[in-house]
Amino acid sequence: MTAPVLTDGPLDAGAVLSAVRDPAHGATALFVGTTRIEGEGGDAVVALAYDAYGPMAESVVALLVDEVAVRFGARLAVAHRVGEVPAGEASIAVAASAPHRAEAFAACRFAVDALKRDLPVWKQEIRADGTRRWRDGVAPAIPCAP
Repeated sequence: MTAPVLTDGPLDAGAVLSAVRDPAHGATALFVGTTRIEGEGGDAVVALAYDAYGPMAESVVALLVDEVAVRFGARLAVAHRVGEVPAGEASIAVAASAPHRAEAFAACRFAVDALKRDLPVWKQEIRADGTRRWRDGVAPAIPCAP
């Protein structure tokens, strides 16, 4: 995908899908992750605030794009939102296209799992009273910027 991996505005799933379009591919899988109204421990959440280390995120995704191409014969595109994402809005969109549906689904799932594990993105839950809590109790250890 030629567009930046990180964006501070609403995600465009159509653009992510377009980035993996290939006339040789008969299948495309799309995953869209949204902010839930229930946070860790069952607390009500009105938004998530995402912080990221931009240069590293771009590198992680570039390596993942290459790995997905080799492992699944698939094209991959990723967009992740930074800043505050209200409940119900998309935080991440991942699309994978491949010649057949099994590979497209497998590539998309593999990518989502790898991003969850490796992408330098951290999130805070924002509650209705304005208080914030880092998810998984983890705050970023490095200076962050989109």
